[in-house]
Amino acid sequence: MGPLEVAVILMCLFLVLVLLRVPVSFALGLATVPIFLMHERLTVTLLFTEMFRAYNSFLLLAVPFFLLAANLMNRAGITDRLMNFAKAIVGFLPGGLGHVNIIVSMLFAGISGSSTADSAGIGAIMIPAMKKEGYDTSLAVTVTACSSVMGVIIPPSVLMIIWGGVMSVSIGGLFLAGVIPGIAIGLSMMVAVYIYARRRNYPRYPLVSQKEFFQSAGSALLALFTPIIIVGGISAGFFTPTEASVVAVLYSLLLGMVVYRKLDFQALKEVFYESARFSAIALFAVGTASAFAFLLAFFKVPEALVSQLQGLGLGFIGTGLMVAVAFLLIGMFIDAIPAIIILGTVLWPVAEAAGYHPIHFAIIGVVALAFGLVTPPYGLCLLISCSLGNIRVVDVLKDLVIMLTPMLFVLLLIVLLPDLILWLPRLLMPDFF
Repeated sequence: MGPLEVAVILMCLFLVLVLLRVPVSFALGLATVPIFLMHERLTVTLLFTEMFRAYNSFLLLAVPFFLLAANLMNRAGITDRLMNFAKAIVGFLPGGLGHVNIIVSMLFAGISGSSTADSAGIGAIMIPAMKKEGYDTSLAVTVTACSSVMGVIIPPSVLMIIWGGVMSVSIGGLFLAGVIPGIAIGLSMMVAVYIYARRRNYPRYPLVSQKEFFQSAGSALLALFTPIIIVGGISAGFFTPTEASVVAVLYSLLLGMVVYRKLDFQALKEVFYESARFSAIALFAVGTASAFAFLLAFFKVPEALVSQLQGLGLGFIGTGLMVAVAFLLIGMFIDAIPAIIILGTVLWPVAEAAGYHPIHFAIIGVVALAFGLVTPPYGLCLLISCSLGNIRVVDVLKDLVIMLTPMLFVLLLIVLLPDLILWLPRLLMPDFF
């Protein structure tokens, strides 16, 4: 069998299984079984060996620990403190609570690294609050869902950890490279909310006094140290990403149990259970997607793709746009983690041949996949937010398209301006460049 035949068989089997409502993680693994059985050099034992090899990674231990830290922070009541701080910063703008929603997501992203934790934790508070103040339910849900994507862009990011582990890219460099795109996406959303507020006359909060500002900042200060400890510690070489995730958990426990006193034994049991459940779901996909990617590599599908695309003469910008569109499309249908393992490994040789830096390529992929969290039919964060707002997905599509438009413009800038992405890693981690 040639590369084209293998790629077609794998993708067709995978799509059929997904259409039959088989979970994506299982569909990826099951799609590989016929190829392993049909080829004399491949065995089912090798399939399980490849899956085990994917799991046998010290770096992947960071994923459950970062998810645990996010859930601990959420349960410790940090959202209310961040909300008060954000209100003091941007509440005076037209559509104040919409801006607060976005800023809280940006701050929480620097703590959690998870978009689903963002949409669930913040949405439970912000969506009812926005509806109470007269915001359309559609807009409240859209702002909450779209702002939650920053959870996987602003460091620390679970997706960047997976990407770094799979593609052997500096995670510290990825974290630093995600700062500017994350802020740019947040600002683009705030512009959209400002226009909405002007047209619909949404309320604003009075400007806070200097004393109130420092009080709100002080209440959130300890939590805001989390990203500084994590990103700063990794960038400075004090600890590895996995060690940083454990530090984040210990720091979260300290804040929740000793400082804020919001975590008791029952709360810890629930947090550990939820974290273990989400970690199992995420990490199971790593193994099955790795087996899928192994077959693509075994039959030299990436090399065949490179030779085909080089003949098209896409160039640097054309290749970047092709990569962005590919990740956008796959992110609409499957979870980001298997998408990274499958599509990232296939497209990297193409991007490398076009002159892309691995960190620039990674940020394009992560940002594009983040949009998949709010675009149907997958749209996990959108589904969570719609459930919290008690509204159908179809009823938010108009506002969703409007909100995504400036965000897509930021993605275009990421493709066109590599120095925008690489400036901070080059400044703070020059040894990697």
